Amino acid sequence: MRSVGVEEELLLVDARSGETLALSGAVLAAADRSVERQPEGDEPQGHTFEKELQEEQLEFATAPVTEMGELLEEITRWRAEAARHAASAGALVAALGTSPLPVRPSLSTGKRYAWVGEQFGLTAQEQLTCGCHVHVSVESDEEGVAVLDRIRPWLPVLTAMSANSPFWQGEDSGYASYRSRVWNRLPSAGPTDLFGSADRYHEQVRAMLGTGVLRDKGMVYFDARLSAAYPTVEVRVADVCLEASTPVLLAALVRGLVETAARAWRDGQPPARIGTGLLRLAAWRAGRSGLDGPLIDPRTMRETSPAVAVEALHAHVREALTDHGDEERVREGIARLLEHGNGARVQRALLRTEGTLGAVATRCAEITAGARGRA
Repeated sequence: MRSVGVEEELLLVDARSGETLALSGAVLAAADRSVERQPEGDEPQGHTFEKELQEEQLEFATAPVTEMGELLEEITRWRAEAARHAASAGALVAALGTSPLPVRPSLSTGKRYAWVGEQFGLTAQEQLTCGCHVHVSVESDEEGVAVLDRIRPWLPVLTAMSANSPFWQGEDSGYASYRSRVWNRLPSAGPTDLFGSADRYHEQVRAMLGTGVLRDKGMVYFDARLSAAYPTVEVRVADVCLEASTPVLLAALVRGLVETAARAWRDGQPPARIGTGLLRLAAWRAGRSGLDGPLIDPRTMRETSPAVAVEALHAHVREALTDHGDEERVREGIARLLEHGNGARVQRALLRTEGTLGAVATRCAEITAGARGRA
C-alpha cells in the first residue's frame, strides 16, 4: 500500500489579540530544549518542526504511514506539540491559510530566504500563507510523472474542499481560498502542461533553473510535483485546514488519485488533454467559491455545483479507496464537509458570532488545538 505523509504550515498568533507574532525562532528553540530534556535511557525522540518563509509561521511534517488512522494521530500529535511549544514562547498556533488581521510579515533569517526576498521583492514580503502538502509514494519517476499528467483536472476540487483563507489584511477577500491567489503570484506556481515522460519533466525543471529566476528545485512550485527529497508525488494545492480530520480526508483522496492514475497509466489509458489555461480557470473558480459557489466539473470543464464536483472526485477514486480501506472514512468525511463547510465558511460564521477578526483567529487556534465546537 502506498505511504502518505502530510506537511502543515501554521500561524503563530497572540492569545488575546489574534495578531500574528514573529516568534518561530523562539518556538523552535523551545522544541529543541524539549528534546534535550528527555530522560537518559529513553528512546530518543526528536521533533519535526521547521521554520518557513516568514517568522510568523511554523511547519511540521508527519512520518509516512499507510493507515489514515495513524495519519490522524500524527497530525493531532504534532499540532498539540506545536501548541505546547508556542505557549512557552507566549503564542498560540492557528491552522489558518492567511491571517485574518492586518500583518507585515517578517522574512526568516538565512541565505535562502534572503535570496527569495531580494529576488521576488514585494511578492515575497507579502507571502504569509499557510498550505497543506500531501506526499504519496510512487515506485519511480516515470510512474510519478504519469500520475502528475493524470491528476491535473482534479486538483481544484481539493482546493475548494480545503479553502480556509477568506480574509486578507483585515478585509474579506471575497475568496474562500485567497491563499491560493497570493501563492500563485510566484512565477513557478500553478498547474502544468502535460509532461509525457520523466525525462521531459526533468528537462523542464532544468530549463526553469537555467533561467536564474529560481534558486533550486525546491522553488519549482507546481500544483503537483515530484518531491525533490522523497520518492513521492507531492500535491500542494490545499490550504492548511482548521480541523485535523480534514487533511486526513484530503490525504485519502490524494492517495486514491495517485493509485487511480497509476492504474490508468499501466492500462495504457492516456491522460485527459485539458489545456493549462482551462486548469487555471478551474483553480481560480475553486479559490473564489470554495464549497459555497459554483465549481468547474473536472470531467467536462463546465460549471457545476460543489456537491457534484466533489462527488465526481469521490466516484473517480472509489475503487482505490475501497482497496485501501478508506471508502467509509472518505464518504463520511465528504458528507460532513459538505454539510458543515470548510474553514472559510467557519471563519465567516465566527466573524458573525464573535464580532472581530481577532476573535476569529483565537477561536481558530482553539479548534487547531483540538477544542470542540464550530461557529
